[in-house]
Amino acid sequence: MTGAGPATMRVLITGGCGFVGANLIAQLNRAGGYAIRVFDNESLGKRQHIAGLEAEFVHGDIRDRPALDKALAGMDAVIHLAADTRVMDSIAAPAFNFDVNVVGSFRLLEAMRAAGITRLVNASTGGAILGETLPPVHEEMVPRPLSPYGAAKLAVEGYCSAFGASYGMKPVSLRFSNVYGPRSFHKGSVVAAFMKRILAGKPVIVYGDGEQTRDYVFVTDLCQGIVAGLTSAAPGVYQLGSGGPLSINGLIAAIAEVVAPHRMEVRFEPSRAGEVMQTWCDIAKARGELGYAPATTLGDGLAQTWAWFVQQA
Repeated sequence: MTGAGPATMRVLITGGCGFVGANLIAQLNRAGGYAIRVFDNESLGKRQHIAGLEAEFVHGDIRDRPALDKALAGMDAVIHLAADTRVMDSIAAPAFNFDVNVVGSFRLLEAMRAAGITRLVNASTGGAILGETLPPVHEEMVPRPLSPYGAAKLAVEGYCSAFGASYGMKPVSLRFSNVYGPRSFHKGSVVAAFMKRILAGKPVIVYGDGEQTRDYVFVTDLCQGIVAGLTSAAPGVYQLGSGGPLSINGLIAAIAEVVAPHRMEVRFEPSRAGEVMQTWCDIAKARGELGYAPATTLGDGLAQTWAWFVQQA
């Protein structure tokens, strides 16, 4: 770790080599005042994804309690991003998803409790937890997960709440919307998947008629919300998104504008079970209590993302 001093917050980021983690480390480096340790098993994100950033890297798995104990030594807070995050994969392999997301997160909470670390920012999800419900989704809605991934994330939120009430910990769960932005080349999320296929000269695949809606948030705005969650004393659950809906067809039209003159061919295939059709979130609670303030327009965010993908290619 570098830059440690009396006013420095020492933060462990699990899954810190991933897309959100790499962007978050860059943002914390720019802000200053943070000594960062990354704990990642490199199953998806790799240590080279954070090359050039100020962070100590420790290889390890969140299901490995002794490795967690070592990684937590000397830390003040934890940002928990490590997860098996794909809805379709969770349907195909629910036991693996449970083991990583629920068992791994429980072991992290137990290790934090033993180490006397109280502040946890837990990366959660919105649509997958709440299921098919009338949007905008908000924190007071009754969860009805449609996939094992959503169920696992809901279970982790429950354990965070329980550890807060039972052991004096201060966990905050942030329900991420669909995140996009630079450093997402290894991601399977929709914007990254579309841009990779466009660069490869392949058609983008849409499951369903394209009228399903999501809330797309630029990664820099999301990271601002994570930092707000880290520095605030507020516990509980917060929705982080852009605060508005966008259909897949609308997204395609917006992407087509920024990738020109590249040709964008679209292929429609049948809908998939377990996917929510309509979801976007109300971010009023995060705005009011955390000072969360997403500011990047869709056009600007997509343009920055496309420029990064072209540079990588």
